[in-house]
Amino acid sequence: MSHTAYPNYRDIIQSPEALRSWKDNLTLEPYRSYLYSYPHKTSYRALETKLPLSDLWSQELADTFFLYMHIPFCGARCGFCNLFTLPDKRANVHAEYVDALERQAAQWAPFIQNKPVARFAIGGGTPTLLEPVQLDRLFHIAQHVIGMDPVQASISVETSPETVTSERLAILKHRQVDRVSMGIQSFIESEAEAIYRPQKPQEVERALEQLKLHQFPILNLDLIYGLPGQTLDSWIYSLDRALSYEPEEIFIYPLYTREHTIVKPEQIRQSGEDQRVRFYSAARERMLASGYTQYSMRRFAKAEAGSGKSLLPYGCQEEGMIGLGCGARSYTRSVHYSSRYSVGRSATASIIADYVAAADYTHADYGIVLSRDDQQRRFILKALLHTEGLALSSYVDRFTSSPLIDYPELYLLVHTDLAAVEHEVLRLTEEGLMYSDAIGDWFISPDIRARMESCVLS
Repeated sequence: MSHTAYPNYRDIIQSPEALRSWKDNLTLEPYRSYLYSYPHKTSYRALETKLPLSDLWSQELADTFFLYMHIPFCGARCGFCNLFTLPDKRANVHAEYVDALERQAAQWAPFIQNKPVARFAIGGGTPTLLEPVQLDRLFHIAQHVIGMDPVQASISVETSPETVTSERLAILKHRQVDRVSMGIQSFIESEAEAIYRPQKPQEVERALEQLKLHQFPILNLDLIYGLPGQTLDSWIYSLDRALSYEPEEIFIYPLYTREHTIVKPEQIRQSGEDQRVRFYSAARERMLASGYTQYSMRRFAKAEAGSGKSLLPYGCQEEGMIGLGCGARSYTRSVHYSSRYSVGRSATASIIADYVAAADYTHADYGIVLSRDDQQRRFILKALLHTEGLALSSYVDRFTSSPLIDYPELYLLVHTDLAAVEHEVLRLTEEGLMYSDAIGDWFISPDIRARMESCVLS
């Protein structure tokens, strides 16, 4: 049975004018939302009944797990940030938080030790804001409480320029970290200030020199285009400075703004036309010419990038995601859950305080139970928005039906040259990749969209 939200898609396809109009509407707002997961966290609600994690994880079909730890502390909240994070540099607060995370890990370990951890990531916030002893504890918890084997797991850690020290990097090196990701956003001080990021270019350069000295297998750098006051020349300047350090990966993000972020949507257009598509195209051309391969709208990497480990396999659908820490999300095939989500300082601090004070972490009480429709949409989006595309047979193997029968509106992408079917793979074209965010937003189910739109953040 078709789940299409576009019952008139056949009429659109048969009319060149209607097709042009449909495509124009889709591409008019390229950056509607960043769909890094599906369903989006704003669709989560209090669950009708608490779900025992022992039951959830005993039914999980993923062959390997992804362990994620969330450290919800940072030096300052950036103007574009809508993540679950709290500006708080107090070492005692961090230590109490890691104590709670270790208690949570000990309670979860019996539910998940039947399968190996293939990926381990520490994010935030800024994990390297922690004192070295607390940072090292996170790896101890992963290895000795959860059972992660660093020899066969890919390990990734996020950092920021001001927290990069030789002592912290030595810990990451000793703990066999494969990938260090640093958010730079811009090498120009005035642009960093425009997004309320207290960052000096010389601090960025110092951190990069330290990172290069430690020779991590993969260095990833994050940059943002569309910043207030940014020009094409200043954007390319920042990109070229990043490229000069020859990172194995670069992620480029359009500036996203929401009413609950410090930088407001209207500031992107304060000088007139939205330049983000132009900036994206220029950066893409620059990186391809520099030998990078494009893997998504955001990710560019050297083809040979990788560690020397014999890594366990892990599916791109991100099921079997074990999220430890306040603000971390966990994904099983049918249920996504987390702590409550907030952006405001007082509400975030209250949620963290409840997490630290908790004695029992063995039930999920906030999240979403995925319908079959949303499991299917998630499967499609997690593949389609990357250059490898959606292998039609993988969908058939999982759901015993065809994605193009279940969602024939996907043909709209094909008929507008945003996607193509080649060798039984539905893949976005070069133009389609550029409009990934709009395509992801378009494919959200009506039920999930209604939940997102009714979300009230504190």
